[in-house]
Amino acid sequence: MKSNKAEKVKIINKKTLIVALDIGKNVHYGYFRTPKNKDIKPFPIYNTGQSFKKFWGKLCRFKEEHMLDEVVIGFESTGPYAEPITNYLRKKPVNLVQVNPMHIKRIKELTGNSPNKTDKKDPRVIADVISLGHSLTVVMPEGAAAQLRRLTHARERAIARRTAMNNQLQDLVFVIFPEFGSIIKPSTKTGMYLIEEYPDSESIASIGIENLSDIIRRVSRGKLDKDRAEELYNAAEQSTGITEGKESVILETSHLVSNIKNENRYIKSLEEQMIEHLEQIPYSHSILSIKGIGHVTAAGLIGEVGDFNKFNTISEITKLAGLDLFEISSGQFKGQRRISKRGRSMMRKLLFFAAINMVKSTGIMHEKYKQMRDRGMLKMKALIAIARKILGLIFAIVRDNTVYVENYTKQNHYKLVA
Repeated sequence: MKSNKAEKVKIINKKTLIVALDIGKNVHYGYFRTPKNKDIKPFPIYNTGQSFKKFWGKLCRFKEEHMLDEVVIGFESTGPYAEPITNYLRKKPVNLVQVNPMHIKRIKELTGNSPNKTDKKDPRVIADVISLGHSLTVVMPEGAAAQLRRLTHARERAIARRTAMNNQLQDLVFVIFPEFGSIIKPSTKTGMYLIEEYPDSESIASIGIENLSDIIRRVSRGKLDKDRAEELYNAAEQSTGITEGKESVILETSHLVSNIKNENRYIKSLEEQMIEHLEQIPYSHSILSIKGIGHVTAAGLIGEVGDFNKFNTISEITKLAGLDLFEISSGQFKGQRRISKRGRSMMRKLLFFAAINMVKSTGIMHEKYKQMRDRGMLKMKALIAIARKILGLIFAIVRDNTVYVENYTKQNHYKLVA
């Protein structure tokens, strides 16, 4: 039986030069080590094209001097600061690997028996981790996948800004019209229209109940009826909002409403671009065939993974998402299994929300989720288990270049019986 367990890629041999990079914002520190433990003192590499060329020339000379054939360059996962130099190095004949910051932290004290952290010590520790085979291959998205990663992160930042502004708007509206939020949510289309056109209780009360009812029915497209308009009108007539300094608050609420509208338009344009780039990914139709996964989720997952086809086993891609399981047990004590969370947090978020969507009564994972809950599994753990299953499903249909077929097992069972 074929094992599904991810195997360590053995890239370190007697002809391999290990290069470690301690990443910083303005300056990185490089370090070379041969298989015979010949090394050089850590040296600075500045975030400039000229410094990168100087570093590459130094690497090539060291490699030739020690008659080595391959180069492995490893660095700690440090967000955007590593991107310029990795973009430069990915065009070179080298193997790029990443090292988990947790591994660095735990191995650091073995070097000199001290928790001392310096720019000269860290590159050596990174090289130690690479030598032990505890590094991960860097899968860098290219072309449309790279665009999807940038667009997904831009959308996430835009949503965070919009949420912050909505919270501010709600707080300010409460000051001048505290009853408003309990009747109509300020962040809705109807709520923002009223705040922009009739920003306080006096202006709402002045237009009369009939006019207010017509406005609310028109803006909400019939979702809010006359009863809601009457409730808001009565609250406006008896509102306990402030009167002193109210003009300044209204000025700020108007500014927030304008910014929220702009953010909404920006998010919509990002999503449109995500759909355009998604169409350029050959296997995107396979992922979209799964009921419950929309264009934004599919685009985000492809952007985070880079390329599903570059992974050989499901355990590799599960680890990338930080959804791999671990437990802490000792003697008779049996610890609970948890996810490591040592991976791409955006992947986990997208899969978690997909799981919430799929466990609904009409969702494809509803029965599996119900079985887990019936066995006594906590709601959060069941949703995470479903998220893992969704990732496995996506990996399988992309690997097999097929589409999702609902009730596939039952259909084939019926065929066998017939």
